[in-house]
Amino acid sequence: MPLLNKLRTAVPGGPGGNTAPPSLSPLRTALTVFFALDGFIFAGWVVRIPAIKQQTGSSASDLGLALLGVSAGAVVTMTLTGRLCRRFGSHPVTVVSGALLALSIALPPLTHSALALGLVLLVFGAAYGGINVAMNSAAVDLVAAMRRPVMPSFHAAFSLGGMIGAGLGGLVAGGLSPTAHLLGLTGIGLLVTAAAGRVLLRRPAPVTERTTAVPGPRRLQGRTRQLVVLFGVIALCTAYGEGAMADWGALHLEQDLHAHPGVAAAGYSFFALAMTAGRLSGTALLERLGQTRTLVAGGTTAAAGMVLGALAPTVWLALLGFAVTGLGLANIFPVAVARAGALAGPGGVAAASTLGYGGMLLGPPAIGFLADWFSLPVAMTTVAALAGGAALIGYSARNASAPRAD
Repeated sequence: MPLLNKLRTAVPGGPGGNTAPPSLSPLRTALTVFFALDGFIFAGWVVRIPAIKQQTGSSASDLGLALLGVSAGAVVTMTLTGRLCRRFGSHPVTVVSGALLALSIALPPLTHSALALGLVLLVFGAAYGGINVAMNSAAVDLVAAMRRPVMPSFHAAFSLGGMIGAGLGGLVAGGLSPTAHLLGLTGIGLLVTAAAGRVLLRRPAPVTERTTAVPGPRRLQGRTRQLVVLFGVIALCTAYGEGAMADWGALHLEQDLHAHPGVAAAGYSFFALAMTAGRLSGTALLERLGQTRTLVAGGTTAAAGMVLGALAPTVWLALLGFAVTGLGLANIFPVAVARAGALAGPGGVAAASTLGYGGMLLGPPAIGFLADWFSLPVAMTTVAALAGGAALIGYSARNASAPRAD
């Protein structure tokens, strides 16, 4: 089986053992902290959106336009960060992006109009896009050096950080103003960035056969470009489901199955908890099954779970379907980004991440349009269709490898 499909396990340690040289452990810890910080800060912003909406006096449509600033800033920066990582290294770019993310989170509560909010969210989105590409690029290099498929563990840290950030935000929302809350996140973010960033800045990215074999800073060519796009589409299919579940899951439970509002709100929690659990066990799963079978099994599981979640006649069966969907989707995005990075370095990570983020943007409005044309349950079955598509694409790319340079 090709190296890209199933990472070999170095000796000593054998399958499942900790094969990383001791010198790589601090790097892994520091990167894990940055992934968790990213999720923590972003979730802190999300839970204060209603308060910011009220503060700026924005209508729903005005707020929607302002929120596009996050998307626009992220997409533009993602397309550039791969080049920055090539020139300056993924570690310095991760640290700078982390500091910018921490600083920019304090800006939204200082605004008093939808236009001003949209402008500062461009900065926030730029930092968010930059840190996502940079830290994933650094993680791909570390995975190659460790020779263990630990990429899901980093994304599990992002999920855990998001859950902690959302929970903390919910607790303090009644007692702290958005300004105090988000300024506090700035302080935490800068302290964490300073502590974890020292490790990244003192230790260069590991040099492996992969880092010397991927294409240089030029534009991706031929088959390599096609394969990177292929794995980007897989990431898109996964992120589409995440975005759809975040925005429409609770409404489906309350509107179509007449769930109590509290139970309906728990729907996304079931999904997020299952996704986190799936990512925490992702390394063991990859070592046992390999990347292709993990992609296929994950996509198939998510498709079955979403069919149940969308069409189940009772609330509890729908909640079970949401949890199964989360388990299935958990490791598809990390594997897709890792394989794109293994093929083309930071440029591959940037391309796959941009496509994946596009899927998260596409999911909620697509579900909304389809719900108007058909019904919300039917619209949500598109998550199952795309998850099944990700499984098929993953299987078709089972032997994917970049062409060797002449």
